[in-house]
Amino acid sequence: MRQPGRAGPTFAGDHAVNAYEVNFDGLVGPTHNYSGLSFGNVASTSNVSAVSNPKLAAKQGLAKMKALHDLGFKQGVLAPHERPDVASLRLLGFAGSDAEVVARAAKEAPAILAAASSASCMWTANAATVSPSGDTADGRVHFTPANLNNKFHRSIEHPTTGRLLRAMFADESRFAVHPALPAQMHFGDEGAANHTRFCAEYDGTGVEFFVFGAAAFDARYPKPAKFPARQTLEACQAVARLHGLSAERVVYAQQDPDTIDAGVFHNDVISVGNRQVLFHHEKSFFDQHKVLAELSAKLAAVGGSFVPVEVPAAEVSVEEAVKSYLFNSQLLSKPDGKMIIVVPEECRNQPRVWAYLGKLVASGGPIDEVKVFDLKQSMQNGGGPACLRLRVALSAAEIAAVNPKVLMSDALFATLNAWVDRHYRDRLNSDDLADPQLLIESRTALDELSGILGLGSVYPFQLG
Repeated sequence: MRQPGRAGPTFAGDHAVNAYEVNFDGLVGPTHNYSGLSFGNVASTSNVSAVSNPKLAAKQGLAKMKALHDLGFKQGVLAPHERPDVASLRLLGFAGSDAEVVARAAKEAPAILAAASSASCMWTANAATVSPSGDTADGRVHFTPANLNNKFHRSIEHPTTGRLLRAMFADESRFAVHPALPAQMHFGDEGAANHTRFCAEYDGTGVEFFVFGAAAFDARYPKPAKFPARQTLEACQAVARLHGLSAERVVYAQQDPDTIDAGVFHNDVISVGNRQVLFHHEKSFFDQHKVLAELSAKLAAVGGSFVPVEVPAAEVSVEEAVKSYLFNSQLLSKPDGKMIIVVPEECRNQPRVWAYLGKLVASGGPIDEVKVFDLKQSMQNGGGPACLRLRVALSAAEIAAVNPKVLMSDALFATLNAWVDRHYRDRLNSDDLADPQLLIESRTALDELSGILGLGSVYPFQLG
């Protein structure tokens, strides 16, 4: 574990807080299933055809949201999408009534139906890239929905994601929601899963850290040999331009190609940052020493003190990191300036990982507490605590401008659990996706949910 060789960083905690990081967790949708759709995501492909439990999956996610809310952290909810996506099936030539479209797709192309039924929007770290108002040229919070161009089942998400974000962040004087980047491999964008923001204070000026797997137009960058590099340098640069970010406060880094080939399909499977801390593996980035030096220099230029916490491969291998999702964790700032690391139960099941976490919290460093959550339903599809949340740094005034119905409370938690109980199945397999009743159940649930969360008409079936 490497700590900086100078006096410790200045953390917030002893003064009035004017800004917060709000985590908007994805509410797992009614069609949550294991179809093994994500090549390069080891957990997803290894659990193909397992029987899922959508009701349990939604409740596991809600339990994490409520637990963090109860600890005093700001927490919101991001609604699931309409699935199966009948409109996408129609674009592929399946015709007739909605029930006939589903039936024909099930008979002629069951793999396509599985893709159109995926509940992958639950992983809201891929929903968008977010730049806080302290970083942007116009002083607004900027969102760019990710085009997720590498996988068909995810590439169909961004239109609904954009409508949801506009319903949640409707005040255009404070928030800007951009269209997704062009849906083309040269601009493959996977959202906040490859983006971190470093700052001394959430409402201060920060340094935005974009991580890419390959460059589409520059052959000098190495590429992974086995699995796809989903995020391009060009996509990162385009988002930075759209958000009005200063080049002096942006760092671009390439993932280690060998690490991608080991199953690290997004940067948030191998590193996680919060405020001035980067918790990362020794094998996270290509030319890692240079990356860390640039982050340190640029954060110092805006008054911060960069704190890299590097996990040696000798203590936790990349393979163990992928199995446990140690880095697909959340770092949350406590009032005393120290941090909680939120990890999945799988970390406790990996002896070397659990031993490392014990050493980490006893080290006297910035991370001094571990919270463990059972997220098995999500983990079996390759998504841990970090995948399930979209981080949005907001001032108190900006929080007041957010649609209040999407912010977690005791009442909303009870309402959403009762909603899940009414509408969700506790067992779903690939054959069930052909059931036309599943579409009716999903639409009925989402129609009610849009009212609960005050979203208006955001789903295709509501828009006609």
